[in-house]
Amino acid sequence: MNSMKMRKVIPANGWLLIQLALLIFIASPLFSQQKDSILTARKWPTSGLNQHDFLYAGEWQGSSFKDQKMFIVKHGKVVWEYSMPEDGEYGDIALLPNGHILFSRKTGASEITMDKKIVWNYKAENNAEIHVCQPVGLDKVFIVINAVPAKAIILNKITGKVEKELILPTGGTNPHVMFRRCRFTAAGTFLVGHLDMNKVSEYDSTGKEIWSVPAPSVWSVSRLENGNTLVGGNQHCYVREFNKAGNIVWELTQKDVPEIKLFNIQEVVRLNNGNTIISNWCAGTLKNKEDQKGTVQFFEVTKDKKIVWILSSWDQPDLGPASAIQILE
Repeated sequence: MNSMKMRKVIPANGWLLIQLALLIFIASPLFSQQKDSILTARKWPTSGLNQHDFLYAGEWQGSSFKDQKMFIVKHGKVVWEYSMPEDGEYGDIALLPNGHILFSRKTGASEITMDKKIVWNYKAENNAEIHVCQPVGLDKVFIVINAVPAKAIILNKITGKVEKELILPTGGTNPHVMFRRCRFTAAGTFLVGHLDMNKVSEYDSTGKEIWSVPAPSVWSVSRLENGNTLVGGNQHCYVREFNKAGNIVWELTQKDVPEIKLFNIQEVVRLNNGNTIISNWCAGTLKNKEDQKGTVQFFEVTKDKKIVWILSSWDQPDLGPASAIQILE
């Protein structure tokens, strides 16, 4: 009887609080593991500067369009650096055989010498953007104009004449989300990543679509020597290789590289040895510079997806977010 008197009844809301506390206690290791997986990339060393010589640039350095930089790294050291003289955004970059550098900058495209003298310049019209600027020999350039209407052109840099022009379909009227890496192929066709239409299309010289595959938020496209097409999937974080039949014959996603936190896969490069170099642009997700530090900028995998190179250089030198790379070997 006395024991009955001493027993206290826990209110219903009290039981709820106890159950919530137990749930938090049980789940806390899972939250810790998730946090650790996000920060895994911070553990990578920055010694990757010695793996390749390369030309490097990235979008939205410093979370802005101001003071955007481009670098050449050789033997593990920055040997050349260039700051864009106006607000803009690096897209395509290419070191040409004559030692000049060709690049797109959102508001146009330029070619500069190693002593940073501008020797060719193309300015986008109002309400238009330029993110594609591919050399076609030394005298011509392939440009995609994000605008209404959108155009793909072959421009003679010497004469200023547009030698070929195609009107490209778009999924909307916002120039910024129409196209990124597109390519003029050795066969004379136009390989176009329709960012706002979620597909890759190939057009012949008349503008007829001759090949197409679905590709959500496609950022980069390139035609490989074997005739296949390599695609980078932006925020969807995939790399896919399609054969001529449109089938995926090789693919990489986050589950294949759990050691690296993927953010946005932009440029993808297939090397002569069969390895693939993949960009990992983080500035769209991580706006704070301190949060960006330690993330992986570029990485290289073998055909069986073994990681053989990591680039994570955020201090001495700070290369900034990664969008574009040209291996100089």
